[in-house]
Amino acid sequence: MRRLVLLALFALIALTEACAVGPGYRRSSLGMPDGWRPRAASEDSLRPFYDSLRTSRDTLLPAGTDTARVPFTYDTTLPPRPGADSGAALRWLDLLQDSVLRQLVDTSLRENRDMRTALGVIDEFRAQYRAARGALLPELSANGQAGRSRAVFGTFGAQTFDVYKATADLSWELDLWGRLRRGMGAARSDLVARDEDRRALQLSLIGDVATAYFDLRAADLNLAIARRTLESRRQTLALARRRLDQGLISELDVRQFEADVASPAASVADFERQVAQQENALSVLVGRNPGAIARGRALTEMAARIPVPAGVPSALLANRPDVRSAEATLRAATARIGVAQAAGLPTFTITGQYGSQSTDWSKWFGSGTNVWQAFAGVSIPIFTQGRPGAGEQVNIARARASQARSRYEQTVLVALREVEDALVGLRTAQDRSAAQERQAIALRRALELADMRYRNGVSSYLDVLDAQRGLFGAELALTQAERDQLVAAVQLYRAVGAGWPGAKE
Repeated sequence: MRRLVLLALFALIALTEACAVGPGYRRSSLGMPDGWRPRAASEDSLRPFYDSLRTSRDTLLPAGTDTARVPFTYDTTLPPRPGADSGAALRWLDLLQDSVLRQLVDTSLRENRDMRTALGVIDEFRAQYRAARGALLPELSANGQAGRSRAVFGTFGAQTFDVYKATADLSWELDLWGRLRRGMGAARSDLVARDEDRRALQLSLIGDVATAYFDLRAADLNLAIARRTLESRRQTLALARRRLDQGLISELDVRQFEADVASPAASVADFERQVAQQENALSVLVGRNPGAIARGRALTEMAARIPVPAGVPSALLANRPDVRSAEATLRAATARIGVAQAAGLPTFTITGQYGSQSTDWSKWFGSGTNVWQAFAGVSIPIFTQGRPGAGEQVNIARARASQARSRYEQTVLVALREVEDALVGLRTAQDRSAAQERQAIALRRALELADMRYRNGVSSYLDVLDAQRGLFGAELALTQAERDQLVAAVQLYRAVGAGWPGAKE
């Protein structure tokens, strides 16, 4: 008889493990493109011109003076790393080669308050998953009572006696329909989603720190340009005043030069503000009080060589943390359909109690004081929320799963768009930088010629003023173009989910 009971129990457990109502998760077709959007026909027609801006030299200038700053090239020679999966095809360290910037990123990943909050959220959902997994096991509790009671026992009349009772109680829900296992799977998927959210925050934080650092170095460079321009115009103003004293020019010329000095002076004040504010913003990103930030490589040096792989496989997007988070959320919502369906089916439970009860303290746990009980129970939902069975919970779960699927598909579309935007942004930033560099070269030479002609009395002050203003604007525009190149590269690395060494994966 005992063997039959054990066999029946094992068969019941096997049946419990095998049966689970509700739909299984099926991964949606991502619809990844075979290739990225090709260049426009007009862009291809101008390609030789843009290439010539970067490769040809100005024969009217001495060798070595036909470059505004540092020649720019994209490094497309990144070799695939043996054993690396497609999700790690890009690494932030390939782009962020400034040691100071790398240290800032490492600090932000440790000290940023948003990252700490994300870690706390993961701890919360990990505990919820352990709780859902523990629901599959029997619940066991110990109970004890001691007191005095008075009761009426028929013809014996009222009796007063002491009661001492200690029992171990067991309760176990048999998961015949998979409600608890579906709930555990949903909790596990929720945990995965929160961990992917943490990785997405980490990816965003790396990009934000890098962008803030590039903005800071751009502000530094703009400040240096403004100060240099201010000093140059003050020297021109001093020359004009000497020529006025000599009677060579009129007061109008001097007043024009005085007005022209004010523009870079105002820019110096504005760029000093930008430097301080960028330092404050970067300090907060790395989890520190607002203050000074160390400097590493100059903006021009960082923009001189930007590593970009020759091809970016679309399969990388499947490993983006936001895409993986959306998929995990969809998986959890699908599992909860099974939870809702199982809630409308009978629930089977086993309860039991074993212990000792006595009216005499000295005989407690003695012979003949054992008490026990064992029950098998069933609960059948008949009418809930105005409907038979589990009510509207199944329809609610299905609607939420449909919403999760739409959000997942939208996340994939946004990911594709972000990569496309980053690729075209990086490509056009290179062309823009080449054009701005040539403009700065030409205007610098024009200013030299205009200043020489003005000193020799060949041309008027207006030629000098126009050349000064043009060069100042061109140099600031070149700084912006170099900054935009680096930011576009950051956007590409962020769009494909580039990895950071030592980051918790």
